[in-house]
Amino acid sequence: MTEENKSVMNFPNLRFPYYTDEWKEQRLEDLGFFIGGGTPDTTNQQFWKGKIPWISSSDLSVDDIGRIFKTRFINDDAIKSSATKLVPKGGILMVSRVGIGKFAVADEDLCTSQDFTNLVTNQNAYFLCHYFIARSKDFVKLSQGTSIKGFTIQDIKSSVFHVPSLQEQENISAFLSVIDSRIQTQRKIIEQLETLIRSYREKLFSQKIRFNENGSDFPEWEIKKIKDVLKIGSGRDYKHLDVGNIPVYGTGGVITFVDSFLYDGETVCVGRKGTIDRPMYFSGKLWTVDTLFYTHSFYNSIPKFIFQLFQTVNWKEHNEASGVPSLSKNTIENLSVTIPSLEEQTKVANFLSYLQEKIETEKKISAQYEIQKKYLLANLFA
Repeated sequence: MTEENKSVMNFPNLRFPYYTDEWKEQRLEDLGFFIGGGTPDTTNQQFWKGKIPWISSSDLSVDDIGRIFKTRFINDDAIKSSATKLVPKGGILMVSRVGIGKFAVADEDLCTSQDFTNLVTNQNAYFLCHYFIARSKDFVKLSQGTSIKGFTIQDIKSSVFHVPSLQEQENISAFLSVIDSRIQTQRKIIEQLETLIRSYREKLFSQKIRFNENGSDFPEWEIKKIKDVLKIGSGRDYKHLDVGNIPVYGTGGVITFVDSFLYDGETVCVGRKGTIDRPMYFSGKLWTVDTLFYTHSFYNSIPKFIFQLFQTVNWKEHNEASGVPSLSKNTIENLSVTIPSLEEQTKVANFLSYLQEKIETEKKISAQYEIQKKYLLANLFA
């Protein structure tokens, strides 16, 4: 591919070298015809006993034109009795209300809700769908309304797009499909690994499977209170600190970096308020805000084992607030848990940490593909 030094917006920044023709300006209504959607009567159960997929905006994913979740199905009578229409395979599904910016290509004949404005195109559907994602902000700008924002066929039919030859569309589409395929493969790998670690974690902590040392069993696990194996520290405000290289953590992850630390060492953090069900492990210097507890002074316990143990706790069951989920230090300290010997803790922690590190590695690879796709979407379209 080559980068173009363009003076007008009728060809992209990045292009296959054997194409030189300018992209032609066309209105969206000239690229096909529109099909709307609707919702069959939900009280008529017979309508929902068919084989035709019926899609709502929540069934599509952002930036993934091939992922359509199909959980509801209707029949021909439902179509005849409602505003929904059959969108043929290859039609472009465009969410025009409640989730604007989601697009997909229908992989079979299906129907959609009224939150869609669908396009059956005479161009390459996958090319146009990627093009729409690249210009999704333009669709958002067209949205109107006070309570439920959206756009109509009238709003978008005159929108101008610069379109190349069908052959160039196919080349761009095929190239992006390779990236999409890699992203989907990575997601499947991550999903499989996450399923695997959940399965092993459940079996290990329920003691359905046990490690041993050269054929000899480890001692039986003991019931203890959390306060018997570690201490809990409270986060603090960081705004008086200067900028530095020490991470400040909240329940959602890193917030900023400062020049001082609250704790130095291995720790397992648990949300005090807000997101209380996502423990995180960290090693090194860090600062935590007042919505995040950190752990320290581990006694006969290994931090990485405690992290895996905390993954098995249903923290929401211990929520102490009716509004924003909250945990107290006292509640956590008095939780009863089952703890094995240090030697067996080490084996459990090492085994599950290996799987955890594998997941993180695959997530980094996936993130790189996402960055590549974002760059391509920004530069492959005029």
